[in-house]
Amino acid sequence: MKSQAYRMTMLFDFYGDILTDRQKEFYDLYYNEDLSLGEIAENYGITRQGVRDVIVRAEAVLTELEDKTGLIKRFHTMRNQLEQVYGDAERMVELTARQDSEELEMLAIRIRDAAASLLKE
Repeated sequence: MKSQAYRMTMLFDFYGDILTDRQKEFYDLYYNEDLSLGEIAENYGITRQGVRDVIVRAEAVLTELEDKTGLIKRFHTMRNQLEQVYGDAERMVELTARQDSEELEMLAIRIRDAAASLLKE
């Protein structure tokens, strides 16, 4: 994956609903709002170490879920495969347009459009 922050954001996007409300809040402030541990601690009237403990526990929960399920890894694999299908279908559309095969061109367009639709989600 690209970076630690990117990885943590992906983990939160996929599994964040599992966290407690406090874990969600601190995790979001730290990773998405880019607040420091000290700033979060000051805003909530707790110690910096207390904030760190909550975030570390949340990271452990999210990482454990990914280790067990592999959803993010599968998501990236499927996305890469969909991009390949889209590219191949686009090429088929180009090639079939030259050969004057309406049915084949129609099928290639449907495949391409389905892949494009899935890539947008």
